[in-house]
Amino acid sequence: MDFSKLDGLIPAVVQDSTSGEVLMVGFMNDEAWQRTRDTGYVTFFSRSRQTLWTKGETSGNRLAVRQILTDCDDDTVLVRVEREGDGLVCHTGTRSCFTTEWPCTTASRTGAAS
Repeated sequence: MDFSKLDGLIPAVVQDSTSGEVLMVGFMNDEAWQRTRDTGYVTFFSRSRQTLWTKGETSGNRLAVRQILTDCDDDTVLVRVEREGDGLVCHTGTRSCFTTEWPCTTASRTGAAS
């Protein structure tokens, strides 16, 4: 993995392996990347606390790794997971961190904005 682009971090997109729902995005340093691969549970690097944290270590809502894919530049990972516990991934108590929809212009099938 290429940890040189974001001060030693790579983005990690977490996706439910069954539904395909995007659950959250976090950052991994090399140590978090290794721990995720070694333990089978998603571990991130907290930029605010400057420490590793394994998702769900206190709540029980852990993310069990089912598959890891890297992008074409080896600087981002997609981690496909199975949710453990009550399945609530976000710290706000929702299944996904992506719950707020913003209005936007959408492209039509012909490419023109609508």
